[in-house]
Amino acid sequence: MRRIRLVGITFLAAVAWLVLGHPETLLSQAKERSIYVTMLDKAGAPVPGMGISDFIVREDDVAREVLRVVPATDPMDIAILLDNSVSAGSAVQQMRLALPAFLDALMAPTPAGQRNQVAIITLAGRPTILADYAIERPALDKAIARVWEETFVGGHYLLNGIIEVTQGLKKRESPRPVIVAIIGEGPELSNRHPDQVLTPLRDSGAALHVVSVGLPNVGISDEVRDRNAVVDQGPRQSGGTHAQLLTSSAMPGRLQQLANVLTHAYKVTYGHPDALIPPERVTVTARRPELTALGTPPKDLQARR
Repeated sequence: MRRIRLVGITFLAAVAWLVLGHPETLLSQAKERSIYVTMLDKAGAPVPGMGISDFIVREDDVAREVLRVVPATDPMDIAILLDNSVSAGSAVQQMRLALPAFLDALMAPTPAGQRNQVAIITLAGRPTILADYAIERPALDKAIARVWEETFVGGHYLLNGIIEVTQGLKKRESPRPVIVAIIGEGPELSNRHPDQVLTPLRDSGAALHVVSVGLPNVGISDEVRDRNAVVDQGPRQSGGTHAQLLTSSAMPGRLQQLANVLTHAYKVTYGHPDALIPPERVTVTARRPELTALGTPPKDLQARR
């Protein structure tokens, strides 16, 4: 019994020496995990010059140590979904006018010389790829020129489009997948429950940004309610944004603002203790209450913001 007690005391002393004398030894046992974060001011503009002390990262409400904060330079795979149904009206013409400048901002080389890849998909009739992911403009410019109203289609397939795009992004294993959906407030033709869309969106790790044009559709159909739920929850859970434009003429300005948000993110690296059970929830917030942090959680956690 005495020998057992001495062994226990020796073990406790060793642990105390490790914790108090060499805390870096324990910290080295933690894994590093990164999350992409955009910090916005009250006007919705990204905030430059942020550092370690400006971010709070929690896993299941437990604060984690922020180790590094650097500008996010990993290239993005950006899928642009366009509602070209007749119900979108004048928004279709504004898409053709606004998208070239949007692509100029998204596809400019980073300081490290990397380029984002962009795909263009239309949503009337069924999700249709007009241009697959590319870093060069010719194919994308041709696709933009082909965005015309489908006069015989009175609604769009946004939810089906998100599902199909997330499947493709998951196969591509993109480090920073992004979905930008520009839609009118016409009928939703997909027959999907919100969970059928939000689950693959979360699994893909993509941030969903939605630009809705027109007065909000608060129709009583199941399809409209399901779409509205995805448009509300998808951006919030994935670290994206949702803008409601009352007129299509506001689209160019909004897309320029969105391009600024997408291209001015931070890569926040924090310590994650090695554990058998991964956290269910990862959150990132700003220490300054007037700022808003939009964080896209690590894909391997399938986490909710």
